[in-house]
Amino acid sequence: MLSLKMIQNAKEVLNGIATETPLFQSKFINPDADVYIKCENMQVTGSFKLRGAYYKTANLTEEEAMHGVVACSAGNHAQGVALAAKKKGIQAVICMPAGAPLAKVEATRSYGAEVVLVPGVYDDAAAKAAELKNEKGYTFLHPFNDDYVMAGQGTIGLEILEHLEDVDVVLVPIGGGGLISGVACAIKELKPECKVYGVQAEGAPSMFNSFRDGKIETLAEVNTVADGIAVKQPGDKTFEMCQKYVDGIVTVSEEEIASAILMLLEKHKMVAEGAGAVSVAAAMYNKADIQGKKTVCIISGGNVDINILDRIIDKGLQMSGRLTKFSVTMIDKPGQLTQMLQIIAEAGANIFNVNHDRMVRNIAVGKCIVDVTVETRNKNHCEELIEKLVSKGYDVK
Repeated sequence: MLSLKMIQNAKEVLNGIATETPLFQSKFINPDADVYIKCENMQVTGSFKLRGAYYKTANLTEEEAMHGVVACSAGNHAQGVALAAKKKGIQAVICMPAGAPLAKVEATRSYGAEVVLVPGVYDDAAAKAAELKNEKGYTFLHPFNDDYVMAGQGTIGLEILEHLEDVDVVLVPIGGGGLISGVACAIKELKPECKVYGVQAEGAPSMFNSFRDGKIETLAEVNTVADGIAVKQPGDKTFEMCQKYVDGIVTVSEEEIASAILMLLEKHKMVAEGAGAVSVAAAMYNKADIQGKKTVCIISGGNVDINILDRIIDKGLQMSGRLTKFSVTMIDKPGQLTQMLQIIAEAGANIFNVNHDRMVRNIAVGKCIVDVTVETRNKNHCEELIEKLVSKGYDVK
């Protein structure tokens, strides 16, 4: 059973293996709170997962280690297990969703593990891993529903308390619940008055729903940019730990996650993946009561898929009102487009993209639709621009 003693032992075992990641203050996340960032995106392998994976591997029996290990992961646990197995000289087979970011797949292979790509999401990879365990006799290393794994992740909670004794609130990303189980156990056992809140993506609220309804529930599907926490069903052990130690669970939207990633890039020159940024999004948008409180956001990982980073940034810019997209229906005759673009320029917006289309179905003959993307200063500037166009008689949508 997960305990403070286990977590403290894990800290000793991880000494020299896992990095004690930085905890620093941020003036940009929420002006009404004293916010700090715990940077597990700077951990070895780029996420907190090494902690639990290595501590679990270190506690395998000789027979378990001899048979090799199998794990399932969307990417971060995979890298943690692969590196831990390599350090221990153990064979590792990792089942990953076929849609996992290529960077995570290649990084896992680079640590010497055999990667099996499975169609579907994390839960489908988990089913394949269970199948291989039975067929080949591998020892299964669960990514979250394991006492040793949770204890390893809990060392983050010990580090937070060591460096910020008077912390009031800790915001923790949740997928299956291994991270928050360990962190909440460590913090609540040592400082019970500190609030611990979990954060999930709106598109994958498995623990949120389960915690709310008091029973483990399974999602039919998950859909979120935060692939590292896209889990359909929490574990029974992690659910129990959340019920015992966690004060509440909140969700954040895809746009809020994108805004958090963008803010970290711009203000802190820091890369966070979607799963890692959900805690920051929760602080930015006041999803938990943090006003006037010392609040720590755990950035759980930084292994973002570079191929979709531009789309994430685009969504973040739209959320903050700095990139505005709209369509205008207008008369299709010479000079009309120039007049509209002149209004946009005079409003101080920078034209990013224009698409003029007179072949749209269901549009009156003699009219056209112009799709416009402009750079604006903020949401107020965006609203002012739209109002100006409407006041000039343009049909803006």
